[in-house]
Amino acid sequence: MNKDVIIACDFSSAEATYEFLDKFTDEKPFVKIGMELFYAEGPAIVRNIKARGHKIFLDLKLHDIPNTVKKAMAVLSALDADIVNCHAAGTRAMMEAALEGLTRADGTRPLLIAVTQLTSTDQAAMENELLIHEPINEVVMKYAKNAKDAGLDGVVCSPREAADVHNYCGSGFLTITPGIRFADGDVGDQKRVMTPADAAKAGSDYIVVGRPITAAADPVAAYKRCVKEFIG
Repeated sequence: MNKDVIIACDFSSAEATYEFLDKFTDEKPFVKIGMELFYAEGPAIVRNIKARGHKIFLDLKLHDIPNTVKKAMAVLSALDADIVNCHAAGTRAMMEAALEGLTRADGTRPLLIAVTQLTSTDQAAMENELLIHEPINEVVMKYAKNAKDAGLDGVVCSPREAADVHNYCGSGFLTITPGIRFADGDVGDQKRVMTPADAAKAGSDYIVVGRPITAAADPVAAYKRCVKEFIG
């Protein structure tokens, strides 16, 4: 699996998204469509960005009873995104249902990954608010193993956990890692972060980068810097 940089297009409208993507005249970067943009514009935004030639990570983090997730994934499968996700906390039965719903009649489907713990969550929040008292790394590994056992392709995790996930679940099990910041950048609301270069060394297969690119004075230059640091 080739490494890639995914730009988090966390914009509130199609107009703002297209204005941003129009800056890229020589590249068609892999983009993430999250809740804000999808809820604002609906399925059309996925189809339109796909038609522009971009690969898409549809980041909606489904988490519900298995039957509901299965039916929702069947709808999302028709949008032809390249990656979709759900929450590993929904249990293995829910992830198995997600996979079943996502798989088309001809057997094809997007990659399906599971969110382990958000990179905005630290040990204190997990213990005090979620009442999960095991070390966060052990929780992530257990969630990753559940996802693998359910037949999923990989997980979203902190870049700090990517190497352990590969050791625990195999090198072919994908790690998609947000929480990426340049060494000279602002951490913001992320707790478990890493630079693109360090994420590459840690074994991340994909990195998801938002504000360090989208809020940069020159987003194209920031994207190229990120690609150079991560891929070389």
